[in-house]
Amino acid sequence: MDRRLDDVDRRLDDVDRRLLSAFHAYGGDPRVAAVARALSWSGEHGALWLAAGLAGAAVDRERRGAWLRATALTATAHLASMGVKRIVRRPRPAHVTPLVRTAGRHSFPSSHATSAAAAAVAYGTLGAYAVPPLAAAMCVSRLVVGVHYPTDVAAGAALGAAAAGLGARWIGAGHG
Repeated sequence: MDRRLDDVDRRLDDVDRRLLSAFHAYGGDPRVAAVARALSWSGEHGALWLAAGLAGAAVDRERRGAWLRATALTATAHLASMGVKRIVRRPRPAHVTPLVRTAGRHSFPSSHATSAAAAAVAYGTLGAYAVPPLAAAMCVSRLVVGVHYPTDVAAGAALGAAAAGLGARWIGAGHG
């Protein structure tokens, strides 16, 4: 039985590497690489998403509290991903040359994907419908720049979406 699990694990690893290589190949186009790098930079430590939430709170005064709660959920999801990363300690891909520098050595889960998905769900509940497509682009950018395996991105997105989804009722709590 263990041998079968090892075979499945090897096959999944192979698929992960192949998919990453396929996405990373798009980084050979300078325009695609520039966009992917910009997304990587802006998403570092969840900065883009935290700034978006604070901007929402500043502009939408009637729902300021909801925006701040959504921003707090996004930050919490990001911190949770960093905690998981310290436990799992999966190394970053070594079979492709990354197009960006990273803040850490560990790959699983993608914190960029976690905060992006959390923001998509949390801010989406407030009507910020432009966030989900931008969040999806952020997730794909992690593959294009070659710093995460697809499973890292999928796990990060699932973690972020789950965290924000669990807190969705809290976002709408209170009177603004």
